[in-house]
Amino acid sequence: MPNGEQGATAFSGVFQPTVDLPFLNSVNIDSTGHTVNNNFSQYYNHYHCAHVPLYSASNNEMHTVFFGGIAQYFDRLDTLIQDNDVPFVKTIARVTRDANGAMAEYKLPIEMPTFLGAGSEFIPVESIVRFNNDVIKLDNLSSDSTLIGYIYGGINSSGANIFFSNNGTQSSASSQIFKVYITKAKTNSIDVLNKQSIGSLQMQVYPNPNRGKFIIKYNLENAEAVKIIIQDSQGKVLEEMVSKGLKGENQVNQRIKGLTNGGIYFITIKTNSEKATQKIVLNP
Repeated sequence: MPNGEQGATAFSGVFQPTVDLPFLNSVNIDSTGHTVNNNFSQYYNHYHCAHVPLYSASNNEMHTVFFGGIAQYFDRLDTLIQDNDVPFVKTIARVTRDANGAMAEYKLPIEMPTFLGAGSEFIPVESIVRFNNDVIKLDNLSSDSTLIGYIYGGINSSGANIFFSNNGTQSSASSQIFKVYITKAKTNSIDVLNKQSIGSLQMQVYPNPNRGKFIIKYNLENAEAVKIIIQDSQGKVLEEMVSKGLKGENQVNQRIKGLTNGGIYFITIKTNSEKATQKIVLNP
């Protein structure tokens, strides 16, 4: 934790009580209780997967790296895509907590070789120096490249979305072992910040598929007017509305004509201080 105390963080995960979608926010837990962090959203890894905790005492920064698994979102050509089927993903991402307690999510420039990671575990090398809660002491890794452990187990899927057309042959238990190295970067910044992770909107759209009726869910730190814009893949505005949002969780129910299953749409939410755009895939 920022004050140097050891604690725990419950990251995003499936499923919410009222809808089969992942939580996006996280919960910090320490000796005095727990705090829900609504100023951070985790988009890239939502199901249990192999993960590596690393702490730099010199910078007072906590890093957690997640390897693949299952997620409601993935990145394509620098666009955040929402798929409510919550598919298997190849994404490797890290969440960093800085010295001031702010958290942010970064996409690494490498991916899992296939749809791997869901249910997998990280097994650290016994010789790696760790705190008594198994967090790796990042400052102690002095070599240019250090083997820190292995990824083993979990699900190996033949595709991203296999849940609704599965005869039992589309996935299997993985028996591969992957070595995990930490290599000192030769550039200052190689990971890509997910800008929506540091906002508070936490926008989600459901159900999916649908017959043209969206529920748009979002969070506001303060009561204020919200503009919602819905566009098709060609940029044509299908709907534009202004809603008076309340502090906390909000949702807007809107029926929109002309939407088709299999179509691609862009949903934008604007407030006085924030803007978020997501690509929505309506699966047939």
